[in-house]
Amino acid sequence: MSLKNRDNKNRWRNKTVAFRVSPEEDEQIEAAVRLSGLTKQDYITRRLLCRDVVVQGNPKVYKALRDQLAAVLG
Repeated sequence: MSLKNRDNKNRWRNKTVAFRVSPEEDEQIEAAVRLSGLTKQDYITRRLLCRDVVVQGNPKVYKALRDQLAAVLG
């Protein structure tokens, strides 16, 4: 039998949750994930459990903000 794996916060995660979204909804989710700086799994989990999404600034978030602002101004 294989070893049980835990994530980097020592959580045992063995359940999979899947759902379908429209292309427009996927685009909105992807944009929110990029702007948050979190992984998609962490972002969706926090939103579904009504927890705060705190953005941690890093170069990846900066680029996402810059691209989003350019799209709004364009």
